[in-house]
Amino acid sequence: MPGRQTNLRIASIYAILTSLVASLVAAATKYLTGMMDASVVVCIQYLICLMTLTPWIVKVGKPGLVSTVPKLHLIRGIAGWACFYTYYLAIGEIALVDASLLRNTAPICVPFFAYLIFGNRIGWLGGLGIVLGFAGVIFILKPEGASISLWHGIGFLSGLTLAISMIYTRELAQTEPSNRILFYYFLTSLVLSTPLAVINFEGIPIVAWPALLFVGFSIFITMKLYNHAYTHAPANSIAPLTYFGVVFAGILGWLFWDQVPDAKSLLGMVLVILGGILAILSKAPVEKP
Repeated sequence: MPGRQTNLRIASIYAILTSLVASLVAAATKYLTGMMDASVVVCIQYLICLMTLTPWIVKVGKPGLVSTVPKLHLIRGIAGWACFYTYYLAIGEIALVDASLLRNTAPICVPFFAYLIFGNRIGWLGGLGIVLGFAGVIFILKPEGASISLWHGIGFLSGLTLAISMIYTRELAQTEPSNRILFYYFLTSLVLSTPLAVINFEGIPIVAWPALLFVGFSIFITMKLYNHAYTHAPANSIAPLTYFGVVFAGILGWLFWDQVPDAKSLLGMVLVILGGILAILSKAPVEKP
């Protein structure tokens, strides 16, 4: 099956590139949160994201923006915004690899929330993935064996809200075009981000703008890479490769911030990644925000 092997190889390259870009964005965000509040970074990110859709908005006009499921868009938008906001808050306070891994608990959480919200059955493989993944989270939430770290808890919240966003993205994708989903996601997130950004705004250094622009355009870049990956192979074949992002985050954290995980955190990482892969393989995953 030479053709299939070629497709999988190309898909894998795109999937790994997606993870690399996401990890570079996390590193850029950690750099930025040293100069400004995370809410300002999130606000500018969504402003740029919304601007990237301007040509499409002009093309389709008001009729193209009308949706029959505004409630689903609202839930998805709130969850997606909460995911990025809590992720960026955590990035500023904990090791880059920890924040990245806690956000990547989403595949473990998806079957659990799908069961709670829609009554979807959890198979034994998915159940095993959830158990292993949450066991790993416990090790990461207590990296020093003491009390639960607040900032690690906030990082885990980014994984929980990402899972909800993924579930509702799939629901929306049944009837809504992708650009309309993105439009309401970006718009809702910008509305939620603006008040916090205004309250916490203390100016933006000139040196911060290149990183801010990169973070802002990152969603567009990762969406393109992500879509290319999944046009060349089934989702459940390459979704586990998203955990390369944890590896990249670990390397960047070590290079720029001298962050090296301890033994308990490493054990937690192994369990979360194994649990996430089992959860992904138990059922094809839904799309990311």
